[in-house]
Amino acid sequence: MKLTTTLAMALLCAGTAMAETVAISTPKTTLAYDATKGDRLQYLYYGTRLSDTDLKATAETAEKTEGYQAFGTNCPFEPAIAAIHANGDASLDLRVDDVTTATQGDGSQLTTIKLKDTAYPFTVALNYLTYPDADVIQTWSEITNGEGGPVTLEKFASVELPVRRGDVWLSSFYGTWGNEARLLEEPVTPGMKTVKNRDGVRNSQDAHGEVMISLDGKPQENHGRVIGAAVCYTGPYKISIDTQHDNWHRLFAGISEDMSAYKLEPGETFATPKVALSYSTEGKGGVSRNFHRWARRHALANGDKERKVLLNSWEGVYLDITETAMDSMIKDVAAMGGELFVMDDGWFGDKYRRVKDNSSLGDWVTDRVKLPHGIQALVDKTNKAGISFGIWIEPEMANTVSELYEKHPDWVIKAPARDVATGRGSTQIVLDLGNPAVQDFVVGVVDTLMTKYPDINYIKWDANMDVKTMGSQYLTADRQSHTYIAYHRGLENALKRIRAKYPELTIQACASGGGRVNYGFLPYFDEFWTSDNTDALQRVYMQWGTSHFFPAIAMASHISASPNHQTGRRVPLKFRTDVAMSGRLGMELLPSQLSAQEREVCKKAIKEYKEIRPTVQFGDLYRLISPYEGKGVASLMYVNEAKDEAVCYWYRLENFVNGHYPTLVMAGLDPKATYRISEVNSLGRRPMQLEGRTFTGAYLMDHGVEMPENYEDASADERQFSSRVLKLTKI
Repeated sequence: MKLTTTLAMALLCAGTAMAETVAISTPKTTLAYDATKGDRLQYLYYGTRLSDTDLKATAETAEKTEGYQAFGTNCPFEPAIAAIHANGDASLDLRVDDVTTATQGDGSQLTTIKLKDTAYPFTVALNYLTYPDADVIQTWSEITNGEGGPVTLEKFASVELPVRRGDVWLSSFYGTWGNEARLLEEPVTPGMKTVKNRDGVRNSQDAHGEVMISLDGKPQENHGRVIGAAVCYTGPYKISIDTQHDNWHRLFAGISEDMSAYKLEPGETFATPKVALSYSTEGKGGVSRNFHRWARRHALANGDKERKVLLNSWEGVYLDITETAMDSMIKDVAAMGGELFVMDDGWFGDKYRRVKDNSSLGDWVTDRVKLPHGIQALVDKTNKAGISFGIWIEPEMANTVSELYEKHPDWVIKAPARDVATGRGSTQIVLDLGNPAVQDFVVGVVDTLMTKYPDINYIKWDANMDVKTMGSQYLTADRQSHTYIAYHRGLENALKRIRAKYPELTIQACASGGGRVNYGFLPYFDEFWTSDNTDALQRVYMQWGTSHFFPAIAMASHISASPNHQTGRRVPLKFRTDVAMSGRLGMELLPSQLSAQEREVCKKAIKEYKEIRPTVQFGDLYRLISPYEGKGVASLMYVNEAKDEAVCYWYRLENFVNGHYPTLVMAGLDPKATYRISEVNSLGRRPMQLEGRTFTGAYLMDHGVEMPENYEDASADERQFSSRVLKLTKI
């Protein structure tokens, strides 16, 4: 047993027994357990960081409840773990066996509480990883079978976190294709509330693997005690809150056990995915800021590097890739000040050309009819234009109409006794990444491109299908329930190999839009495609929900055409650019279809975005007015670490006469500082009254400012959707 100041263990005398308190602490928070050897693990506390005095008092007076319940022995509530031993016994009785702590190479600290069954050589190690510069704790379990035969894991949560009953509310995120990350807030009531995914490939299209729990009533942005939890996993997950007759809500999170029973061989250890936890007394916004800082520093690929402004070809030409169109788009984006051109789907196929979406996936060779001079010619043109080149791939998928499928029909996920199930285009199929040969193939897709064209700067990695029939042609008959787990182990293995070889390559996670917005993916990806829906009005809502856990630097947000291709809505270019500028700015249109004036608007927006980019991509987010509150407007702002610059976004969502829109009250500023306001991405008309005015941070946060509803000579479209971007500069 190691006793360290960081672990903050307090030994408390209770009669003849010695109760051992384990405190896992970040700079501002503490998670505490009673881990007395030989007893069941008892949860004590999760909240603001405790002093030694308060830790001792908490251990002596707090109401305790079991911290990781096991099914089968005195377990009246939902268990965290359930297993069937080699002899058929379905009971577990886990007791504390050991506690250790160790400092990692990056300064993070790992605390492990080892639980051991009283009758079998079966152990569960509960791990807690903290970082010296982030108020996030990552926790997961490692389950080891020391028995003489296989043990079947029926349930295996990464964490069980008790939450004291009271006026407790849950914030979660739901949706579907084109309408991802919609915010839902509701009180936690008796019974079971479950958020889960069973897609098999994409895990944030319908529901998100993140929740916030507000302990002081209806969620507030900058006030109140809030816990945030995020499942960091690429596969199907489950988050559930069980509320029974006692004083506790119990949060469980980890892999969904649905169709994932796992046979653990003798001597094998099964590691569950990490779940990231954070706590703040500054409301939901405080938890968001904690997760954003942690992501940029630890959980996002290249989180310390600015993201480039790009043009993606998809909504401009869709599958109709031609060399002429690509040349034109390269010239146009460079002329408007963009930094990267991305050629999307439609560039590949030889025997089967990618003319429609029903063929060619898996055949990653250049279509010489569409691109007679090949990819290198496009790379050369981007280099000459002073910008970078990117390309789209979907390496986990194939079509039945492809050379790959003709050669390797055994590489496809398929139920053993059934025909292969297809998706998009009635021919799309999912490759079985549980098969090492398929992993090699997926790695080879990236490696071949990067070897042939080392100047490729960006890859858009897509995944447009779910697992439609459960089954693996690679796994044995008695391991078919491992299909999901094996797939995602294989995917992570492939991604780790790619990242090891190409650590600075920018890779976007796209999966039918926002299907892979999860911290399980982000260590291997620099950003995600938030949604295939680029409609600016709907993006306000989707990006609002997404921002609860994910930072702006990772959130791809593009200016698209009007009328919008998904909704048919006509939205003025000013509003479209302002919404896109609140994330990682890009474009998703055909620039040649813009008027000369519209090109100048985009050019100006790109130039001014670059000036505020450090604050947007690395600043602290404050959500000010929610679009979900029905006030007719939405507003958010970013404040840099020094609090000497901030960028505030204001969007009017309704065009009502005499609408009575709320005052814009800001947050996150230095109350003693004085700030000058200037408008970013203005229309160049008469300046608004706030232009050049100075206010103290205290005034802006206590009283706020009145936002003009429209430009004086606004067009009909501009009156329908008005927006402003303000830059605040400390004097």
